[in-house]
Order: sequence, then structure tokens, then C-alpha cells
Amino acid sequence: MLIDGKAIAAEVRSEVADGARQFERAHGRPLGLRVVLLGDNPASQSYVRAKKKAAAEVGIDAETLLHPASMSQDDLLALLGELNADPAVDGILVQLPLPDGIDEAAIIHAIDPAKDVDGFHPENVGKLVLGEDTLEPCTPAGIVEVLRRSGVETSGAHAVVVGRSNIVGKPMASLLLRRGLDCTVTVCHSRTRDLAEITRQADILVAAIGRAEFVTADMVREGATVIDVGINRVEDLTRERGYRLVGDVDFEAVREKAAAITPVPGGVGPMTIAMLLHNTLRAAERRAA
Repeated sequence: MLIDGKAIAAEVRSEVADGARQFERAHGRPLGLRVVLLGDNPASQSYVRAKKKAAAEVGIDAETLLHPASMSQDDLLALLGELNADPAVDGILVQLPLPDGIDEAAIIHAIDPAKDVDGFHPENVGKLVLGEDTLEPCTPAGIVEVLRRSGVETSGAHAVVVGRSNIVGKPMASLLLRRGLDCTVTVCHSRTRDLAEITRQADILVAAIGRAEFVTADMVREGATVIDVGINRVEDLTRERGYRLVGDVDFEAVREKAAAITPVPGGVGPMTIAMLLHNTLRAAERRAA
């Protein structure tokens, strides 16, 4: 089965749009999202445009706050303080990576946890690990929705996560361990010994290692569910732009063995933005309550 991330993301966005309309009727204002972008990194600019467009489509008042890469850390912290205090702002997102000279951790710490729609603040991370209700990192939360809405059986399943980043790997493991999902979880990484032997044990394999087509068919058990988080550019001179996007999984080979698999593009990617919108709605509802 090919898992259609675009279709599932459309469902989530429709639900957020309904919630946004209800919130505006109840509180007399739209949901407010502020995205802070420093510098002119093309990839970051592209991501921010996509987020703003998606927010507008569901009725969220999204504003991008553009600042030069030379903006000082003190000025950025002051800006975050203003956004934290603004009652019309429900969600704050600082687009990463930040320019050299700015302490990324200090910036993440400075965002009000109640408005941290990326789910990166230590308070939210701690609650996630403890299994408490909180704002969850968007990509892992999107993967959970993909599994649920695709009817993948998780209870008692052995889930193997390849990658240990703070953005995907670690929170993904915490979510899969939660009651309701109830997976047995193994986290692997670049230094894992006999990696293929471990990945072949997976009922659910989440590839988030950041290497193009790293997971090959011999690393996947017949009938496994494969979730590909990677987005990598590889040279392809047959394409007008000179490259194509591939995931961390050798898609064509692995799809022959997998019971279900997400494509790249069109799999996990659309879910990340959908869950950002979902988090904005949740943040507003939690604050209003």
C-alpha cells in the first residue's frame, strides 16, 4: 500500500479549518501564527512561504517577520518577548537554522512553551517524554497521524527508528512508546552495529537518518510498514532543475517488500505543515481554556 501523505494532510487541514472558524466565532479573532525568519537562506524562505500559504488556507492569521541575518541575539530575544506577551499571537515559530553567532538553544528556550508550535521547548519535550499532554514536534506527530489514519496496527509492534535527532528521532521514539500506540521501540543511528539485522526486525521502520536512499531492500522485513522522513536532493540531469528529491529509503526496491510505504515527496512532508497548523489551533484552545 502506498500511503498518501497529501490526502491525510488534507484531512487534518480540513479539521483545523473547522476548528479555526469555531475559535474565531467564540473569541472574535482569528488564530494568530508568527514565523520569524532571519537571513535569506533559499530553503528556509521556501519552507516559510509554504507554511504561510497553508495557514492562510485554513483561516489562520499568519505573518512572517523577516529580519537580516545580522540581527543580534538580544534583538531577537526582545522580539520573542513581545510575541510571547501579545494575546493575539497563539503560535511562534523561529525558522531554523539560525545564522552563525546566535545560540539556537537560547532562542528555543525563550519561546513561551504555550506558544511553541514546533514543540522544541524543553518544557514541551519533557512533557512528551513523560507522556503528558503537550505540543508535539510536528514531523513525529504527523507520522503518528499517518499510522493511525492508515490503519497500521501499532500495539505490541516492534518499531525501529533510524536516526536520533532532537527534531525527529528522539521524539518519535517517545510518541511510539505512548499508551495508545504501545510499540516496542528501538532507536538506531550511524554508529549502530549490525544495523541491517536490527531494521529487519521492524514491523514499523521509520527512516530519519538524512542520507539519500540509505535504507535498502535487504534492510527491510517482508510486510513491514516503512515511513520515510528524508528529503534529499540528488543530481539528475534529465530534470529541468538538475536534481530530484529522494528519501532516506530506496523507494522502488523497498516498496516491493513493504506492506505500506510513504513516498518522497508526498508522504511525511505534507504532514509536517499540517501538524504545525494543528498545533497552532491546539495552542490557542489550551490558552483560551
